[in-house]
Amino acid sequence: MRADRLVSLVLLLRQRGSLSASQLADELEVSTRTILRDIEALSAAGVPVYVNRGRNGGFSLLPGFRAELMGLNQEEALALLTAGSIGGRQVFGLGSALSSAMRKVVDAIPAGHQAAATDAAQRILFEPQADLLSRYRLAEGISETVMNEVRRSVLDGRKLRIHYAAEGRDAAWRHVDPIGLVTVRERSYLLALVDGHDRTYRLSRVLAAEALAAPAERPSEVNLAQLWEARSARFRAGEVQFIVAARLDPARREELAETALAIVHETAESDGWLRMELTFQDLRHAAWAIWKLGVDAEALSPPELRDVLHQHAVEIAARYSPRGPTLATDA
Repeated sequence: MRADRLVSLVLLLRQRGSLSASQLADELEVSTRTILRDIEALSAAGVPVYVNRGRNGGFSLLPGFRAELMGLNQEEALALLTAGSIGGRQVFGLGSALSSAMRKVVDAIPAGHQAAATDAAQRILFEPQADLLSRYRLAEGISETVMNEVRRSVLDGRKLRIHYAAEGRDAAWRHVDPIGLVTVRERSYLLALVDGHDRTYRLSRVLAAEALAAPAERPSEVNLAQLWEARSARFRAGEVQFIVAARLDPARREELAETALAIVHETAESDGWLRMELTFQDLRHAAWAIWKLGVDAEALSPPELRDVLHQHAVEIAARYSPRGPTLATDA
């Protein structure tokens, strides 16, 4: 860990020139005292770090100092820098490691292309936090401690003990053999085995985790993409599903398709609308998906879904009645 930090410290000084101890500490997420010890270690190892005295002083490398690193061409560097800008900075608790890797990527670019590559990367943005209507993507709340333990267990191939709160159930401790981690649409999952049977856990529902010493009982090799697709197919075909028949404006089809578990059947009607049969996790999931489409969708069945949507509509209509808003009054 310290060796990686020392490399990152040198790269920061190489790329930014003079930096104060507090600036370096913020970048590397350590204390200023740790930075001062690292500077001493670099000097003892022969790295020419010197101090700039004065109000705007800091630490710098001797001009012309360069460690030998393998170069990248401009397009390779651009691909990596663009990938590093994606929301993956917080995926699986690897944000600080990604920042360190990006510094190494920039340093490996031939000097004549560094400015062009970094400028090009600034002109490509993938999946920002909000769209043009300021609708924000809500990141899951996953404890850093939990994430670190789960990731360590997966990568080290060790059994894992998790305190898991499944929806609608009390939290309970479980012992699992972790296989891999998957993130899809801002949600992260742990794929694991329990007594040889497939299990999938939502990481935001893991309240605590502990990597155990015993080795995990799992296949030596895994195709995670193939495994995820297989589990997704089994989930969509499972018995615990809520089936909905609905009519839909075709302009909203993709939006509904993204929220449903699966589209079982669809046909075009004479008025141009689509008649669809879809599956959802439960009544609440279906009501939310149909309600947010407003008058562009109509649930045809089951009756309980229509009842829920009707009740929502009645409550909204009462709230926005011509009499105006209900104002709180002093007693």
